[in-house]
Amino acid sequence: MRYKSGDTNCKKRNLWVSTMATGQIFSRTTQALFYNYKQLPIQRMLDFDFLCGRETPSVAGIINPGAEGFQKLFFGQEEIAIPVHSTIEAACAAHPTADVFINFASFRSAAASSKLALKQPTIRVVAIIAEGVPESDTKELISYARSNNKVVIGPATVGGIQAGAFKIGDTAGTIDNIIQCKLYRPGSVGFVSKSGGMSNELYNTIARVTDGIYEGIAIGGDVFPGSTLSDHVLRFNNIPQIKMIVVLGELGGRDEYSLVEALKSGKITKPVCAWVSGTCARLFKSEVQFGHAGAKSGGEMESAQAKNQALKDAGAVVPTSYEAFETSIKETFAKLAEEGKITQVKEITLHKSLRILTQQLRAAKYEHRLILFQPSLMTEVRTCEEPCYAGVPMSTIVEKGMGIGDVISLLWFKRSLPRYCTQFIEICVMLCADHGPCVSGAHNTIVTARAGKDLVSSLVSGLLTIGPRFGGAVDDAARYFKDAYDRKLSPYEFVESMKKKGIRVPGIGHRIKRGDNRDKRVELLQLFARTHFPSTKYMEYAVEVEAYTLSKANNLVMNVDGAIGTLFLDLLAGSGMFTKQEIDEIVAIGYLNGLFVLARSIGLIGHTFDQKRLKQPLYRHPWEDVLYTK
Repeated sequence: MRYKSGDTNCKKRNLWVSTMATGQIFSRTTQALFYNYKQLPIQRMLDFDFLCGRETPSVAGIINPGAEGFQKLFFGQEEIAIPVHSTIEAACAAHPTADVFINFASFRSAAASSKLALKQPTIRVVAIIAEGVPESDTKELISYARSNNKVVIGPATVGGIQAGAFKIGDTAGTIDNIIQCKLYRPGSVGFVSKSGGMSNELYNTIARVTDGIYEGIAIGGDVFPGSTLSDHVLRFNNIPQIKMIVVLGELGGRDEYSLVEALKSGKITKPVCAWVSGTCARLFKSEVQFGHAGAKSGGEMESAQAKNQALKDAGAVVPTSYEAFETSIKETFAKLAEEGKITQVKEITLHKSLRILTQQLRAAKYEHRLILFQPSLMTEVRTCEEPCYAGVPMSTIVEKGMGIGDVISLLWFKRSLPRYCTQFIEICVMLCADHGPCVSGAHNTIVTARAGKDLVSSLVSGLLTIGPRFGGAVDDAARYFKDAYDRKLSPYEFVESMKKKGIRVPGIGHRIKRGDNRDKRVELLQLFARTHFPSTKYMEYAVEVEAYTLSKANNLVMNVDGAIGTLFLDLLAGSGMFTKQEIDEIVAIGYLNGLFVLARSIGLIGHTFDQKRLKQPLYRHPWEDVLYTK
């Protein structure tokens, strides 16, 4: 189809062509988001990464609607955890460097999910694997992608590969095939095809007669592909590492004629070897629909013979048959080598562990044995020369004088937080370690220890008492105060809405402390935060809520749970090291209550030791031994 210079469609196409004309769309650092969890294609991508010696996996995250957490997969012989997100928006926010979206959705939802992905500012390339996507939906996707300077590969595609750098899903098949096709390192040939299955065949053919491919793309067999043969050929023409181009088309449609025009106009300056399959169609008495939706000629112009002749007339190297295609590729490459235009590729010696892994996988294929076993438990402490916390060796922790707050940040949050954050964590542990024998958790520990039980049993009896009315309100305080602040509720609206629901405001209220006799622990935490935190917006909001509740009753004062909960929100939001989704997840899982559990364990162990030293059996009611102090 031709576009008039003043046509709006022409302007949109020119904008999109500017993206394609930049050349490479993948690299060794490219990362992707994988939609609709499929274990085998993801594992094949990771195997390819390991084969190529990539430092980081090419799959940054998995999007599995309705599920969140982590998925365990193998990176070589080491097991890694890949984050799983329930929505496309959440995944893009969590992985801003992942700019490729690999869509394994069914044909029913492929269009909607692909369009949503294209709307994300971080996504640059979308590969749609599904067959049977309605043509009207595909046209809409193509129009949106081109007008927004993005690239669509597919639908009905197996994807693409940049040798030694990045591959999409099942492209090129198993490790065995990838090694045979020399796809673990870049060659000098750019290849584009409509067929994914024939791509694997041509990768092997090209590897036999040349130094291998640099990049290969299967655009998909639908009538309206998201990107065309000529789009990628023009892109290959601008990649210096690609010295020649191989194209495999098929009967049906007129995509190849845009390539003919590009050759005639001189836009393509590199040698092009091309073949259009489907010449056997003339042997049938009636029109035949071949495997792909677009593989059906609608007339003489769309026949394989007419396309092959047009490509040959335009200057492409076109053989007389598919059987002669390999010879044409070989001769074209040899001519470039004689002219000194081919730089000899440095062969890569595969890592010993990879050779072993490949042998194991090959053996498994024939012997049906399972080689890689997934452990049932995951831990951050790896088996290595020395234990590591979130990748930080023990020796580093000791040498740098890190404290318990630093260790908690590594083990709980999987990152090293700023010093003021870890110091705040340590203060929370110190202030909550004990608050006398009167509280319910300490009482239960004392009773159990006095009854002659061991240390662990005594400690557990006290810890099991922790709940919303005793130390377990930290997460609830964070959750409710965050929701109210984010929704811009006034203290009056927040408190009254909680009252209507019949829910006590977590973090507000104390049995002993009053407005004129505040909890010293709360004051110390607030003082530290106002001095060191970059922002205390959640805490200040809680203070405003406290002012309102105190107008109702003098004992509705902020307690230590409320102080820790709101200040930890300020720590997470103000440090700049957590995304919004991560903050919500931390609050939902119960990390913050974990601080109280950790701190109170210290105090409860102390109570247990005290009772053991007394060596007195429990003869009377335990409350007779409790001294109430104010």
